[in-house]
Amino acid sequence: GGKIGGDTIIRAMEPMHDRSNGLGGGFAGYGIYPDFADCYAFHMFYDNESARDDCEHYLKRFFDIHSMSVMDEDAFTAAHVLHVNVNIPGAFIFSSGKNMGVFKGVGYPEDMGRFFRLEEYAATCWTAHGRYPTNTPGWWGGAHPFTLLDVSVVHNGEISSYDANRRCMEMYGYTCTLMTDTEVIAYMIDYLVRKQGLTYSE
Repeated sequence: GGKIGGDTIIRAMEPMHDRSNGLGGGFAGYGIYPDFADCYAFHMFYDNESARDDCEHYLKRFFDIHSMSVMDEDAFTAAHVLHVNVNIPGAFIFSSGKNMGVFKGVGYPEDMGRFFRLEEYAATCWTAHGRYPTNTPGWWGGAHPFTLLDVSVVHNGEISSYDANRRCMEMYGYTCTLMTDTEVIAYMIDYLVRKQGLTYSE
């Protein structure tokens, strides 16, 4: 039940340095925004200022700190996160959970942790990853963790059925934009747990 400082998770990833190649590293921390525990925290990447303006204009139409739509807030948030990621060129919401945040980019995990100053955070739980891409480009979009709402996924290896899984998820309204099987896993978990009501053990 205690908090683990971000400096600890950075040091924990340092022995894995040679497992990575500097083309993707990242962390997800749960419980890092205790003063805003009931608020969704969006972490954004933008290609340019125009994308930022378009995205912020869109989000201000639907989100307010003091109220939510009558629609289920998870469904509401997920729908608009996916809308931004697919329909606003150059803008991507890569973290959207409550009281959690993802920090990732192109680099070794320990470098990403220091760049985002994780030593200033403490979390009840962390996930972390160092990527060694073999089939997809080394870019921020391929860095792990992948998330939707409160789910974060890290994965080493290749799931050979990526295209079939991607097409399946697209039938249920998910559009995969980042060219990696781990993104599909995050969407599968969202679909099976949040939409279909399965438990994690199931």
